[in-house]
Amino acid sequence: MAILKMKKIRLCGIAEEQDQLIRELQLLGSVEIGSPEALTEAQQTQLFRTADGGGADALSQTSAALASALETLKHYETKKGGMFSARPEKTLGELFDDDAYRAAVQTAQEALDTQDARSRNQAEKSRLTALRESFVPWRTLDLPLETGGTQHARVLLGTVPAQTELDALRETVYGAAGEAQVERISADLQSQYLLVIVHKGAYDAAASALREYGFTPAGFDGAAGTAEENIRLTDEKLAACEQEDKRLTDKLTALAGAVPAIRLAADRCTQEISKAQAADRLAHSERTFCLDGWVPCEDVPKLEALLEKFCCAWELEDPSPEEYPDVPVKLKNNRLTWPLNMVTEMYSLPAYDGVDPNPLMAPFFILFYGIMMADMGYGILMILASIIITKKARPKGTSGQMFGLMFSCGISTFIMGALTGGFFGDFLPQLAGIINPNTTFKALPSLFTPLDDTITILIGAMALGFVQIVTGMAISFVEKLKKGEIMDAIWEELTWWVVFAGIACMALGVTNIVLYVGIGMVVVGSGWSAKGFGKVTAIFGSVYNHVTGYFGDILSYSRLMTLMLAGSVIASVFNTLGAIPGNVVIFLIVSMLGNGLNFALNLLSCYVHDLRLQCLEYFGKFYKDGGRPFKPLAINTKYVDIQS
Repeated sequence: MAILKMKKIRLCGIAEEQDQLIRELQLLGSVEIGSPEALTEAQQTQLFRTADGGGADALSQTSAALASALETLKHYETKKGGMFSARPEKTLGELFDDDAYRAAVQTAQEALDTQDARSRNQAEKSRLTALRESFVPWRTLDLPLETGGTQHARVLLGTVPAQTELDALRETVYGAAGEAQVERISADLQSQYLLVIVHKGAYDAAASALREYGFTPAGFDGAAGTAEENIRLTDEKLAACEQEDKRLTDKLTALAGAVPAIRLAADRCTQEISKAQAADRLAHSERTFCLDGWVPCEDVPKLEALLEKFCCAWELEDPSPEEYPDVPVKLKNNRLTWPLNMVTEMYSLPAYDGVDPNPLMAPFFILFYGIMMADMGYGILMILASIIITKKARPKGTSGQMFGLMFSCGISTFIMGALTGGFFGDFLPQLAGIINPNTTFKALPSLFTPLDDTITILIGAMALGFVQIVTGMAISFVEKLKKGEIMDAIWEELTWWVVFAGIACMALGVTNIVLYVGIGMVVVGSGWSAKGFGKVTAIFGSVYNHVTGYFGDILSYSRLMTLMLAGSVIASVFNTLGAIPGNVVIFLIVSMLGNGLNFALNLLSCYVHDLRLQCLEYFGKFYKDGGRPFKPLAINTKYVDIQS
């Protein structure tokens, strides 16, 4: 339960073994590869070169194609996994099967090509549908649509708005063009569809008159024949499009059976990208390469055993204090504290020369969450949900940490619920009262209750806050002593411990001397480094900042009582509302809905407030953040689990 010590590795090897060495380092999963810093700029320019990144770029394109194929085929899968389905387990041999990989990439490309063909077919289907709709208003017209006129006449087909007075239009056209014929072929809510025949010599005058009424010539996309003939022809083409769409859909449905293989190929491609990116960070000469990186001290024996198989030279050294900001951080925790990584990483990893906060935070975080949630029913739900999901889905990474933390907090919630007598609020007494109005069962046994012992719980919450703050000060005290900052440890932490002890002694009526000593230490320590009148301002400033700071920090822990009280009251309110009709079924429905909402809200709000107490009040006393996460070259998969 600590920050793992790191070793810096510098390695030179022969170029022909580079690919195999990088692969073995990836399988080992213990080395973070960086650029070779030991080489001077002249050496890098004259002797070595870096890769152009082309290999990783090509693999990234393949990865994007695989991802697109999976996104496409998920709509055609007949059997889909559930939300919490476990990832399939595969061996390294299956992951790195070249034949299966090439086949899956080819299948993915075939799926993309098929989807493109279906998209084009659907676009053609939409075009034909729109074209058919343009023919329908003219289907009673037995004149070929391409007819432009005769030797002496011009034929116009077009539309005017539905509200147009046709008689007025005719009179206008007749007045402008003399002899003409205007016939309405059909009409709908938006338009009237007209056939206009005029003498060629009067065409321009007729067209001008028609424009006054919003006449729009019809367009038929070069169609020939009557509207009815074109409708039949378009229907035949639409039927062909339907058949083609069915064929392509069936093909995609069949290709969807290869989704597991494509997922495996996507994971394989991810490993190849990581490997190529690592190779791009190396410096190369014609026959050699150089590598710089970091490895945890506990993994050094495994690394040395691996490197013995290759023709290479390497050295390992401890980082200097000047390098600490660049040293990656890896936390080592047990099963209890490992889930707290999600909290630490959300805030910031500790500096390499800092302290691992997880074991120091775990008891407080879990206890505080239980105090705020404080309900046996909610605790049981959290425990069961975390166990079932962990067993069924086998979540990894942050998801695994989240459900691990839920399990621990569920136990704490159940215990605090047992102490306060809460089981979905007052669910059991309310249910008993509905079943038997004369029952004497009014509440579960409890040590204290949020409603009746609010002040006691508030005092206890702030007392726990004081304990956590003093714990943070103790950690800071020890760290300062390790660094030789003895005076800072005395004036910043020890002084205020004496003040706290003095306040306790005075409150208990033992003695006031301890408090006087503490105040004297505050005065001396506050002006220790100041000079002249600055000592006075330093003393007042230090006292004010520390007193208000500690008071504000301790007061923040009142949220433990507030959330416990709020959750209990909301649950009781819903139970009371459900019990008013006196019907068991109605009570169960209202209570389940209300408690479900209360549980969901508290699940998140308790986490957020607990997180605030740890990150602001607790970490502020000792935590040195700014660590960079350790990112070794390793097998990292998204869709499958690799059997160990």
